[in-house]
Amino acid sequence: MAVYFDHRIEAPESSDVPSQLTWHPALPVLAVASSNSTSGGNVDLYLQQGEYVESCHVERPYQPTVLRWHPTKPVLALGWENGEVLLLTHPSGDQTVLPNTHTAYITLLEWSSSGSRLVSGDQIGALAVWKVDARGRLQGNHLVKHEYNQHLTCCIFRPASPGDDVAMLARASVSGDENALDMFSWKGAPLKMGPQEGLAFYVSTADGKVHSVDENGKTSTLLSVEGAIKKLLYLEKREALAVITETLMLSQYTLGPEGGAQEFMKVKLSSRSGQNIDIVWTENSLLITATGEQLIRLWDLERDDNYVLSLDETVGFERGEMINCVSYCAGKEILAAGTSHGRIAMWRMVVQPDNSRGDTKAQWKLQTPTEMEGNVTHLQWGSSLNLLAANNSNTVLILCEHVMSAHFSQQVAAVQLTPTQLSITHFTTGMHLGLQSDMHIKGVCVTKDSVTVWSGKQITMYELSGTVLRNTGSFACDSHVVAVHGENLYTVEPNRVQIRTPQGTVKQLLTFSKAEGNPVLLSVCQSYLVVGTDTAHIRVFDLTRRDAKAHCIAKNLADQITNLGALRSVKCNANGSQISILISQVNGRPDQKVYFYDVEMDTVTHFDFFIGRPSSGISQPEDSERQQFQGTELSGRCPVSHFWDESEPRLFVCETVPVSSESSSITYLDTVDVSVVTLFCTQEHGLLLQDCYPKPAGLQSLLALDVPYYYFSCKLLFRRGGVFRPEPGEGDPGLAEVSATLPPPNQTQAPRGSTAQFPHMVSRRALRDFVGLENCEKATRDAMLNFSFYLNIGDMDEAFKSIKLIKSKAVWENMARMCVKTRRLDVARVCLGNMGNARAAKALKEAEAEPEPEAQVAMLAIQLGMLEDAEKLYKCCQRYDLLNNFYQASGQWQQALETAENHDRIHLRTTYYNYAKYLESTGNKTMALTYYENSDTHRVEVPRMLQDDTLSLENYVNKMKDKNIYKWWAQYLESQSDMDSALRFYEFAQDYLSLVRVHCYMGNIQKASEIANDTGDRAASYHLARHYEGHDDIKQAVHFYTRAQAYNNAIRLCKESGLDDQLMNLALLSNPEDMMEAACYYEEKGTHMDRAVALYHKAGYVSKALELAFASQQFSALQLIAEDLNENSDPALLARCSDFFIKHSQFEKAVELLVAAKKYYQALELCVTQNLTITEELAERMTVTDSKDLSEEARKDLLERIADCCMRQGNYHLATKKYTQAGNKPKAMRALLKSGDTEKIVFFANVCRQKELFIMAANYLQSLDWRKNPEILKTIIGFYTKGRAPDLLAGFYEACAQVEIDEYQNYEKALDALTEAAKCLSKAKDSSTGQQEVRLADLQHKITLIKKFVHARRLYAEDPGEAVQLCEALLEEPELDPAVRIGDAFGFLVEHHCQQGNFQVAYRKLEELQKLLPSQNVRYYVSQASLDALQKEMGVPMDRGDRRHSMKEEDEVEEDLNMS
Repeated sequence: MAVYFDHRIEAPESSDVPSQLTWHPALPVLAVASSNSTSGGNVDLYLQQGEYVESCHVERPYQPTVLRWHPTKPVLALGWENGEVLLLTHPSGDQTVLPNTHTAYITLLEWSSSGSRLVSGDQIGALAVWKVDARGRLQGNHLVKHEYNQHLTCCIFRPASPGDDVAMLARASVSGDENALDMFSWKGAPLKMGPQEGLAFYVSTADGKVHSVDENGKTSTLLSVEGAIKKLLYLEKREALAVITETLMLSQYTLGPEGGAQEFMKVKLSSRSGQNIDIVWTENSLLITATGEQLIRLWDLERDDNYVLSLDETVGFERGEMINCVSYCAGKEILAAGTSHGRIAMWRMVVQPDNSRGDTKAQWKLQTPTEMEGNVTHLQWGSSLNLLAANNSNTVLILCEHVMSAHFSQQVAAVQLTPTQLSITHFTTGMHLGLQSDMHIKGVCVTKDSVTVWSGKQITMYELSGTVLRNTGSFACDSHVVAVHGENLYTVEPNRVQIRTPQGTVKQLLTFSKAEGNPVLLSVCQSYLVVGTDTAHIRVFDLTRRDAKAHCIAKNLADQITNLGALRSVKCNANGSQISILISQVNGRPDQKVYFYDVEMDTVTHFDFFIGRPSSGISQPEDSERQQFQGTELSGRCPVSHFWDESEPRLFVCETVPVSSESSSITYLDTVDVSVVTLFCTQEHGLLLQDCYPKPAGLQSLLALDVPYYYFSCKLLFRRGGVFRPEPGEGDPGLAEVSATLPPPNQTQAPRGSTAQFPHMVSRRALRDFVGLENCEKATRDAMLNFSFYLNIGDMDEAFKSIKLIKSKAVWENMARMCVKTRRLDVARVCLGNMGNARAAKALKEAEAEPEPEAQVAMLAIQLGMLEDAEKLYKCCQRYDLLNNFYQASGQWQQALETAENHDRIHLRTTYYNYAKYLESTGNKTMALTYYENSDTHRVEVPRMLQDDTLSLENYVNKMKDKNIYKWWAQYLESQSDMDSALRFYEFAQDYLSLVRVHCYMGNIQKASEIANDTGDRAASYHLARHYEGHDDIKQAVHFYTRAQAYNNAIRLCKESGLDDQLMNLALLSNPEDMMEAACYYEEKGTHMDRAVALYHKAGYVSKALELAFASQQFSALQLIAEDLNENSDPALLARCSDFFIKHSQFEKAVELLVAAKKYYQALELCVTQNLTITEELAERMTVTDSKDLSEEARKDLLERIADCCMRQGNYHLATKKYTQAGNKPKAMRALLKSGDTEKIVFFANVCRQKELFIMAANYLQSLDWRKNPEILKTIIGFYTKGRAPDLLAGFYEACAQVEIDEYQNYEKALDALTEAAKCLSKAKDSSTGQQEVRLADLQHKITLIKKFVHARRLYAEDPGEAVQLCEALLEEPELDPAVRIGDAFGFLVEHHCQQGNFQVAYRKLEELQKLLPSQNVRYYVSQASLDALQKEMGVPMDRGDRRHSMKEEDEVEEDLNMS
């Protein structure tokens, strides 16, 4: 909570009523203009606390009109009503009068963003632009002057476009970025140093025009509106200009690159006419106006939204209080408003815990007002210190925000109410005092006997004596921090701590070296003083003796803590063994850790609230789940304050907030999610979490921990005229209200009056372990602390030992509550036993059936009345069913319904039903009716609930139109003997049974029959059949029994009445038992044996049916029965039927029955003898899989017989399958080869991977046209290779070579093939007597001949003569053909001689060829061109060979015809 210190300006006596004020943007310097209608006006400067700067007084016989500070330099531009413009420099007081340019009332002065330009304008429209140097000094005459001939109203500079970030470019250049380096080089374009200063501006006139002036001073009219312009605003994000006129008409314009403006929005702002209007514009596009009403209006121009903020009487404002002026502080996000009753209202922009802005109205939180005197007419925030200046028409006050001081020690607490008032509470005596000081209190420190306050310049000490505060000393001291122990005061100054008496006399000096730094933090606990310095050193002093003695050496925390920027707070425990430290990081942000310095061990540990874990400590396995649960509550947080217990050295408490809200030390306590975390800190066990306690909403902040209480300061809700009121219900009701009386002369009199003037501003809250034990004696208190500590470390022996002497049930109950937090159910059972709480023990025993430990602990919490803990535990383990039951049992029906709807939908209807029952019990039948409907139980429950209110029930029945409800209502009417109405509602309900029943009761049998026949309702038909049977109408009874599907009753009547024809039909419709009964009836009667057989068969008694069919020679029935026989039937029965079918030549049916009887050989023999085709289905049925039926050898034999039969029938694929199942793969392959399915043959060979099968497959593939299909060729080679048959592969290569020679005359490929054949043959094993060697020699001879011929062909291109000789020599070789065909050798020679022109030689060679091969056509060997050339040169026809060849072919054809 913040308080604002107000400093009245020390204005000189000559100054008049202040009229204007303005802060320097950065420096804490305030300029105030005052004026008098007779004597003129003056301008004065004041410092932070209102100190008057005498050197900067400016006085003129005329009025000042405009004040404007330079944006960075301490230079103030002043405009006067006579047209004079003056530059005043602080603190020297130098005055520079601008050249006489204006002759009329100065209306505007405006600096550019960096202060290099100043624009001045007057009432008659003269505008001048002045240049100012970097030191704020004027540079010559005006640069530009324009005459607009209209009253100038506003001026605004347009921001420049962002330039290049020089620092970023420099870093990029160093890291090797060539582009960045080029931007620095002279070769590139000139580098724009950013951010640039915008020198273009807009100026408005009273006739509604806005003129644009560019960087060069050229002016042009930009836009025009109706009425005088009051305000110009620039929206940087949209690059738009907003214009507000005197009539509060807001227009927005987009600015084009060429200088034009286009209006895109126009709206009238709400206002109260005839009032002064204060308009404020914020950086985040928020327009705020105050128009003399009880509210202020806000327009969000970025989101096009608007809303209002109004004063609230509950926090101290009065009815009819008007807001005159507003000011916004961006640094603090505070909106301040001055009122007509001398108050300053402040709204703080609240950041939600999830770091998102909520609803627009909820963004602003109204604070407790600051009071002044008079009527606040002008407010302005300013300087880098965020000071607020307020003009109350008489003087100016400077307000500086300060965190309200508070302190607690030795059962005395003091909390600041105003800058000069304290509320003091003495908890031991219950007294409550108020202290009114004559100085601004910046700090307070209390002990059991004294109250010490200081302002930073003065320290005053008061003695607490009964109900009196006695001033025991006051002295000047500049120390900003003070500590008190006994009669000694501890103050700081550079490099030392002073120990003083209450009168200020220095008794002792505690010096610090230069390395240790200057003391900045002091804290006392019991008899130990801890000092923190600005160089992050800490020292501890023992105060038990007359002089303070060093308790330990100075510790440099920077050596132990990384990223340490500065110390925020240091505290020591009761015995001086542990020091807790909060720090700020190097970047200025608060650290999320609390550090602990162990004085004896000289070690530093920490607890990290960001992850919710300590750096070290004991963690028991059984507690892992508990620690995980509590860690989730602590994670993502930051500590803001910390304290040690005043008497227990192990107990430490810390106040934490979410990480997103820790940045502001003043505003964090406005957040909702503040947790108070208590830890045990010991040397042996490190840091142990003791409790995590959410701070109640009405409390401000933690003051101290003194077992058994936490102490909190309360939020100040209301302050008006010296009357204060804290948040309701947050005081400590056990304290007496006593007004302080402070007698003179050395005493300060506190204000008298109602006790509400100084309310209880401190509230106590018992620790979790001490609820109900607040007033226990010290021994019990120590025992409870020891129990809690040992429970945390898991030492149950020591825990029970510490409490063994305690007999109080209240203490045991507290320990049981402790077990809820620590989740120690074993300890809880002992506690419940000592409490004698059998009901809770029983409930806990039953809860052990739940698998989740949290659910068991939740039941313990419920039994101990800890309902909030139980709720958290159920949510933690996600047992929403138990949470639902908990909400219902505790009467929290809305939460129960929400839980059921969102998480426990399986119990949703049950929850609705239970809530409806609850509502019914409370008499709320209307709501109960709704929830009965939601639970879908309204058909029964609503009529029951409304049965005493017949009229309402009838209305509900007619409204719902539900069949079940109609039926209930009809039954009710029937019970009231209103049969006609009952029949009507039974009809609405479509309850045909009830309709028939009532009609039968009333004797309307015909109507009942019509209903039963029309609807076919079985229940109605059955009831009517019973009625007819009772009246001996058998025919109708059988009919309606049949419609009701009560066939056994109908059969019974038919048998009794001899209705044999109907009996058969009914039996067939009924179940097997009824069929059996009817069949027995027919069999016993001896007639209709065919019906008996059919019924036995239908009922499933096949053997009986067959037996009866054979006995009575029912062959047609036998045929039908046989169709239903299968392998599950009796084998003897199957054999008998198969014999029957064989006799009657129905062999297919006989085979099926034989197979069903598992007589596979007989079935197969029958197929062979009768030439029956074996289908795949039949073959599968004959394939035995169970070894019980046949042995493995017999099974394979059977499969092979089936396959043989399939082979004979030409079903090769099925034969292959059966051979494969029998394991005879060669036969399977032969069957497949007969099928000619090449794809399956290849697949089967690859799957089986047997040499024999590969060879068989390859032999088969050779029979195909492998010459045209390369894939088959590859497969053949692959199969012979896999089959390890190199001799066969060699033969295949020889065949390939011969094909190449015969078909294509390609001797090269033939040579390659024969080479491969030779390789294969050389690998083959010679099993015969030298045959392989002979074959290999023959093959080598062929290869030699072909090589010679190929060589001759290749040599021909280089040496034809040599090639011809080789060829002729080759013809001399014996056994040349078939290695090289003779025709090819002669053809080679003929072609050569023809090309050489030796046609005679060519002709001789051709004749030799014809003699050697008289039956061959020479065209096979000699080209047509050569033959034509021979014919032409020799004159001999070349077709003789052809003719002889053709004549021989004709003779062969004739011979073939004769033979046929």
